[in-house]
Amino acid sequence: MNEVTQEFIRQHREDDVRQLALKGKSRGEVDLPLALQQIAGWQTARRKLPLWAACDGLLYPPHLNMEQCSSEQTARYKAGLAGGGRCFVDLTGGLGVDFYFMSQGFKQRIYVEQQEHLCDIVRHNFALLGLDCSVVCGLAADVLTQFDHASVIFLDPARRDQHGARTYSIQDCTPNVLELRDLLLQKADRIILKLSPMLDWHKAVEDLGNVSEVHIVSVQNECKELLLVLQRVQSAPLRLVCVNDNSVFEPSPTVGPKRSYRGTKTVLPWDQNGPTVGLLEGREGSVAFSYLYEPNASIMKAGCFDEVADFYHVCELSANSHLFTSDHEITDFPGRGFRVEAVSSMNKRELKTVLQEVDRANITVRNFPMSVAELRKRLRLKEGGDVYIFATTVSDGAHLLFICRKIV
Repeated sequence: MNEVTQEFIRQHREDDVRQLALKGKSRGEVDLPLALQQIAGWQTARRKLPLWAACDGLLYPPHLNMEQCSSEQTARYKAGLAGGGRCFVDLTGGLGVDFYFMSQGFKQRIYVEQQEHLCDIVRHNFALLGLDCSVVCGLAADVLTQFDHASVIFLDPARRDQHGARTYSIQDCTPNVLELRDLLLQKADRIILKLSPMLDWHKAVEDLGNVSEVHIVSVQNECKELLLVLQRVQSAPLRLVCVNDNSVFEPSPTVGPKRSYRGTKTVLPWDQNGPTVGLLEGREGSVAFSYLYEPNASIMKAGCFDEVADFYHVCELSANSHLFTSDHEITDFPGRGFRVEAVSSMNKRELKTVLQEVDRANITVRNFPMSVAELRKRLRLKEGGDVYIFATTVSDGAHLLFICRKIV
């Protein structure tokens, strides 16, 4: 990259890339396509990789590679899983974000990537970042046979086929970890796999075997990563960890089927002034649903709803709602909490009473016979505001609306 292009990047890295592309037909010695790629890459890094964005001179790959790479937040979490030791090997290096953070505690670091242009970028970037490592350009399966032993091996199999379409099953990813499993267990004390959050983690554990830990990682309530830790000597029982930003919930290990809900009947007491909060008859007895709780994305993915109910002493509205209630505020619940102001059936008169002062609301439907759009049209409510409506079906089959305000 020539000095003119570098200066152009420094001057315009805060600018809109699309506007620069439209205006930049004649820039003299500026390599405009490269400059635009670097500006767009830095702008993505500023959001996803603040530590890297603060380092001048790093090279950034095309947009797809930047969008697919881990964020600094999730990479730091994986670094905690990796710990430290003698040798760390990343067999699917990519842009090297996970490798950079995960390898910090190891004496020897080996980065493996089959794409030569990414290896060149990594060599340049790691020199600027001060990371001493070996960069190997080759196929994961080939390199795996060439070293004796590693403390930790990390793989993030490519989840796109040769046509660029997304793949989700383990055997359809590259490399196929199922085919390499036995050799991986021979070569390392521990293997950390990053898999698609779309995968059924129960099936992944069953297919792979030797899985000692499952970590479901969400950022800002969006499920980002499914991490599996494999060991030659499998520890028992299986450890399941649900993470959303700084919230961590580790339920009692369970890989079996979900226990059935034992609720019996929902009772809605009405006073002369209209609907009030009600009572839920369930396994904890009669529970006033003064508060409603929605689990975060990692817990929804894990499906550990019984464990949440037991740990926080809350009652699940029904087996398929995945909404919980209690008669007291729970400040550390792993998800969103709401104060229930009213509960209504779909009866027109009841709805008119509870919504008489509401003209807009945030609507969520769970196990409910109408979509959000259909319910919004039925209720004649605009989107937004500080009122939250949860529409669900409770254990006795009643369709109810919970009118709430978010706990600050």
